[in-house]
Amino acid sequence: MRLVVKGLSSIRSGRPVFSDLDFVLKSGEALAVTGPNGVGKSSLLRIIAGLLPPSEGQLTLEGGDAETPLNEEAHYLGHRDALKPSLTAFETLSFWQSMLGRTLLDPDKALIQVGLGHAAHLPSGYLSAGQRRRLALARLIVSRRTIWLLDEPTSALDAASETMFNGLVTEHMNNGGMVLVATHTPLGFPAQTLAMQGGA
Repeated sequence: MRLVVKGLSSIRSGRPVFSDLDFVLKSGEALAVTGPNGVGKSSLLRIIAGLLPPSEGQLTLEGGDAETPLNEEAHYLGHRDALKPSLTAFETLSFWQSMLGRTLLDPDKALIQVGLGHAAHLPSGYLSAGQRRRLALARLIVSRRTIWLLDEPTSALDAASETMFNGLVTEHMNNGGMVLVATHTPLGFPAQTLAMQGGA
């Protein structure tokens, strides 16, 4: 499977964010999207996720199910953890799994994998910033999606949690998944680099 991006451009509020972006990402590969604030790293991920329209260009997922649109093959993890404070960790993952479909891992097992097995029945509002980030990451492994779109995924994580995250990504890639990471920090797994320029 290949994600092919050709001539992709983004204009926000009349301002060019980036233009004529080309790259190909294959199964089992990761791409680190780097560059200063304002160059469009987050916008690129949101366009691929189907949350923003591109101004120009084409996005094609080759080798997948022709009936499944690109955005339904993608997990998007943004800056915010997208957690409802009153829902428990288990309820949060159960909700995301029921909404996303394509079950991959039981919520209880996913919580254990991210080191939150003890917090399954705690409301997410009771969790620390690092624990909330780990709960957000657990969404990636309760439902099967080929492409992970990750925006500064290690923010608020300690060293042990970063090691856990690197393991999740490596396993996903070993199973044929693709990963795009907008980041300002070095990654703990092999990745190509797309250095974006310009911005406000």
